[in-house]
Amino acid sequence: MELLQTSYFALFIIICLGFIIGNIKVKGVSLDISAIIFVALVFGHMGVVLPSVLEKIGLILFIYTIGVQAGPGFFDSFKKNGRNLVLIAAAVIFSASLVAFLSYYFLGLDMPIVTGLLTGALTSTPGLAAAIETTNSPLVSIGYGVAYPFGVIGVILFVKFYPKIIRANIKKAEEDYERQSTEGHPEIKHISLRVENENVIGKTIQELRVRTMTQAVISRVMHDGHAVTPSRQTVLHKGDLLRAVGTQAALEKIEFLIGSKTDQKVPLDKGYEVQSILVTNKEAVSATLGSFNLWINYQATVTRIRRSGIDITPSPNVKLQMGDKIMVACNRENMMQVIRIFGNDDKKLSDTDFFPVAAGIVLGVLFGKMSLSFGHSFTFSLGLTGGVLAVSMILSRIGRTGPVIWSMSGAANQLLRQLGLMLFLASVGTKAGATLVDTYQQYGFLLFVVGGLLTLIPMIMAVVAAYFIKSINILTLLGTITGSMTSTPGLAAVDSTSDSNAPAIAYATVYPVAMVLLVIFVQILGLLA
Repeated sequence: MELLQTSYFALFIIICLGFIIGNIKVKGVSLDISAIIFVALVFGHMGVVLPSVLEKIGLILFIYTIGVQAGPGFFDSFKKNGRNLVLIAAAVIFSASLVAFLSYYFLGLDMPIVTGLLTGALTSTPGLAAAIETTNSPLVSIGYGVAYPFGVIGVILFVKFYPKIIRANIKKAEEDYERQSTEGHPEIKHISLRVENENVIGKTIQELRVRTMTQAVISRVMHDGHAVTPSRQTVLHKGDLLRAVGTQAALEKIEFLIGSKTDQKVPLDKGYEVQSILVTNKEAVSATLGSFNLWINYQATVTRIRRSGIDITPSPNVKLQMGDKIMVACNRENMMQVIRIFGNDDKKLSDTDFFPVAAGIVLGVLFGKMSLSFGHSFTFSLGLTGGVLAVSMILSRIGRTGPVIWSMSGAANQLLRQLGLMLFLASVGTKAGATLVDTYQQYGFLLFVVGGLLTLIPMIMAVVAAYFIKSINILTLLGTITGSMTSTPGLAAVDSTSDSNAPAIAYATVYPVAMVLLVIFVQILGLLA
C-alpha cells in the first residue's frame, strides 16, 4: 500500500491502532499507550520506515517533560531514598554485566557482540557508543540490534505484569506515597485562643516574636468585640480572642504562650476579606514571601500556602512557585493590589510558553555533548537523554531565571509528554521490527536467549534487592527498575498505570547513576576482549 510509505500517514495509523489495542483489557490488564510499540514492530517488519528524527524529537520531548515534572521532588526524594534506590540500580547493572561476562566465558561468544547484547538489553545508546569506541568492532551493533527489541518489549511487559503477579494495590500505593510525601508538611489547622498569660498582656505581637517562637500565624484578633487583622504592632490585652493558624505542634506552642483554647469564633472584620490567590505573575515566582512587605504596604496577612496539594506554613523565607495558592486576609480596598502582585490568572497558568521549553532542550543537548576524559582509555558524557534529563530537573528546581519561567502547567506537560512518547515509540518500534526477523535468521536463537536473559535477570535482581531493602513503594520500585534499565518506554508503561509522580521521580533518581555504571562496566568488559 503506497500510503504506508508516506511517513506521516504511517505514523498516525500506528498511533491510532496502538490506542485501539492499548485500550483492550484482558483480565484487567491493558497495554495503554505502550501498545504503539507493538504495532510499530509489525509495521517495521512490513517495511514501513519512519524518519529517525522523529525518534530523537519524541525522546527529547518525553525526557524533558519527565525532568520538569520530577525536578522539584527529585532532590527531596534523593535525600530520603537515594541510597536505597542507587543500590538497586547498582544491583541491576552489576548482574547484567555478570551475565554478559559469563556468556563470553562459557558460551564462547565474542566480547564485542556480548557488549552489544548488554547495551541493547538495557536500551542504552551511551552504552552502545562506549562499547563501539572500546572494541572498535561492527559486532557491537549486531549484538545491540539483536537484544534491543526484547530490551524494549521485555521491560514493558515486566512492569505491566509484575504488579498483577504480586497483586499489588496501585491505588493504595499512590495513597501511601502521597502520605509519605506530605510527612514533611503536616496538616495546617486553626484554633481560637483567649489571652490569659500575664507575660503576654500589654505586649505587641512583634515583642512576643510569635511566629519565631511558635511557627504559628495570628490571623485575627478580637478586642472589645471588634475583630481586626493584626499587625506586628498589635497589642494583646487580657481577655482578647485571637485566631491562630499552623501545624498541630505550632498550635500547641502558641496555646502555651497565649492562653487556653475556646470554642468562640473570631469573626472576620467587616472591612476585611479572605481570598485564595493563584501565583501566576512571573515577577512573584522564586521571590520570598517576606520580600513583598505585604503588611507594611497593604495591611495583608498570608495565613497559608497550598502547593501541589500540600499546605505549607507561610514564613518570610518561603520562595513562591508558579501555581502556588496563597490564602490572604486583607482590607477589601487593598485586595485588588495584592491580587495584581501575585497574578491570580488561570489563563496564564494554562498557557504554554514554548521559549523555555526550546531553550531548556538546547541547554540539555549541549550539556549532554560535554565529555570528561580519564586518560586515553575512558571518556564519559551524559549523552542526549542524560543531558536533557539533568538540565530539565535543574531548571524546574530553579523555577525562574529573570522573566523566564522554567516550570510548566500540568496540562501542558502532559500534552507534550504524550506527543513525545507517541513519536518515540512509533519510531523505535518500526526500527526494531525491520531487523528482528533477519537478525534471528542470521544469528540463530542463542543470541536472542542471551539478550532476553540480559533483560530479565537484572529486573529480577532489582525485585530481590528491593525485598531486602524494606518498605519500598511498588510505584517507586517500578520507576527504579525502568531507570536502572535506562528504559524510557518502560517508564511510559508505568506512567500510564498511575497518576502519581513516584515512578518518574525514581526513574530520574537512578537513571544517571545507571548510565554511568553501565558505561564503566562496558569499557571494563571491552578491555577484556
